[in-house]
Amino acid sequence: MMLFNTTNTNQIFIQESTDAVGKPFSFLEKIKLGKISSGKLEIAAFSPKLQPEMLAVADSSFATIVLRPKGIIVNISDATNQYSWVIPYYRLVIYNTQTFTIHANGHFIKCRRNKNYHDNKKFINKMIDLKNDSLNLEYYDG
Repeated sequence: MMLFNTTNTNQIFIQESTDAVGKPFSFLEKIKLGKISSGKLEIAAFSPKLQPEMLAVADSSFATIVLRPKGIIVNISDATNQYSWVIPYYRLVIYNTQTFTIHANGHFIKCRRNKNYHDNKKFINKMIDLKNDSLNLEYYDG
């Protein structure tokens, strides 16, 4: 599991994330793709081993998703701390049930399906399309 404290600049995170999910998209790629970062998603729950010790699930805990060429980075934050979870596309599994859940390596983050989720629906579909393109899949298979 690649969870990093990114409250302050973290050189290890920069190197590991580049190795796992690729460099950030270039300026021209960002223009072509449009939005490469989601809006805030309200966190409902973490898997026990994923939950950062200093970050409690509260009304003020949010996640944002950043697209990379070979995966995503889920930024988890509250009022004082920020953590980043690096997930390559080949490990990414998404469930849309009563919550929007991101799974990888046996860990998960559940986000509430509220107004924030519905505002990000187009972005989530783009993320699924990029995963399918990256893995040469014909359709999304979980």
